[in-house]
Amino acid sequence: MDWKKLGKKLLFPPVWLMLILVVISAAALILIFVKGLEKTIPAYIVYVLAFYTLTVVTVFCATVLPKQYGTIKRKIYDNPLGNRYMTDKVFRTEVALYLSLSVNLLYVGINVWNWHNLRSYWFMVLAVYYAIMAVMRFLLVRYVQRNEIGTCVLREWKRARICAYILLTVNLSLSGAVLMILYHSKGYDYPGVMIYVMALYTFYSTTHAILEIVKYRTMASPVMSTVKIVSLSAALVSMLNLETAMFAQFGGDMPQQEQNLMIILTGAGISAAVVTLSVMLIVKATKEIRREKYGE
Repeated sequence: MDWKKLGKKLLFPPVWLMLILVVISAAALILIFVKGLEKTIPAYIVYVLAFYTLTVVTVFCATVLPKQYGTIKRKIYDNPLGNRYMTDKVFRTEVALYLSLSVNLLYVGINVWNWHNLRSYWFMVLAVYYAIMAVMRFLLVRYVQRNEIGTCVLREWKRARICAYILLTVNLSLSGAVLMILYHSKGYDYPGVMIYVMALYTFYSTTHAILEIVKYRTMASPVMSTVKIVSLSAALVSMLNLETAMFAQFGGDMPQQEQNLMIILTGAGISAAVVTLSVMLIVKATKEIRREKYGE
C-alpha cells in the first residue's frame, strides 16, 4: 500500500467532499450540543470527524488558497464593478451602507413578528434598537442617493449632526435590553459551535469598525465618518449580546450576582462609549457648521 499516496488523498480530498464534510460536521455538532449528548460514543465519533474536517480545511486554506489568490484578485480587478469596489472607498462605503440598512430592516421585521406572536417585550426592545439603527442608515443612504459625497461639506455636517442626535437614543433601547436581561432572564443563546462563530464575528466587526474610523478620519467627508461611527456603535452593542450568550453557554458555575454585575458594567461601558461618540460628533458638527456658515 502506498501510504504517501493515501495520506495525500486524505489531506487533499476533492472540494465537493470537503463541503459535504463541513456541513455534516457542523450539523452533527449542533445536534449533539442541543441534545446534551456531549459524553456519548456518537459524540466522540463526531468530534473525530470534526477534527479531521478542520484539519483538511486548514491544509486547503494554507496550501491551495494562496496559489489562487493572485488569480482571483486579477479577475476582480479586471471586472469593472469589482475594480471600482476595490479602489473606490466612497463606493465601497455606499455598498456597505445599503447592505447594513437591508439587514437592519430585516431584523426589525423579524423582531416585530416575534413580538406579535410570542408577546415578549424582549423582541420589542430589539425591534426598537434595530429601528433606530435603520433610521440613521436610511438618512445616510438618502443623502448619498441625492448628493455626491465630498461636494458639500456643510450639508454633510448637518446630516452627521442629525444622525448623532439619533444615536443618543440608542441608549434607551440598550438600557431596556440590560433591564430585560437582569430582571426577566432574557438574552441571546446560540446553540453549539454557533457561539464561537458569533464570537469571531463580533470581535472581527468591532476591530474592523475601529480600523475603519482610523482609516477614514483624514477624508473630508463627515457622512463617511458618520457611517463608520454608526458601525462601531452597533459592533459595541453586539459585545453585550455576546456576553449574555457566553453566560448562557458557559456561566453555569458563575453566581448569578456576578453575572449581573458584569452585565451592568458592560452595559454601562457601552452606553458611555456610544454617548461619547455621539457628543463628540455633535460638538464637531456644530463647530464645523458655524465655521462653514459664518467663518468662525
